[in-house]
Amino acid sequence: MDTQRRSGEDGRAPFRSSRFFCVGSKWYFTTREGFDSGPFASRQRAETGLRRFLHVVRLLPEEQRVH
Repeated sequence: MDTQRRSGEDGRAPFRSSRFFCVGSKWYFTTREGFDSGPFASRQRAETGLRRFLHVVRLLPEEQRVH
């Protein structure tokens, strides 16, 4: 996954936990807003789901994006 620093961050990078977690052999991802998405059959599919989610968020007008 992308470990690049987000724009606007100065100083030391804060600790970031994994966005992915597994419950009962099913994989999920979580957003900064606290939304959990899943289940996915594998971590790889959860990573694909997160990339798709982020792509859709980037398509939203700036004022509609949740920060």
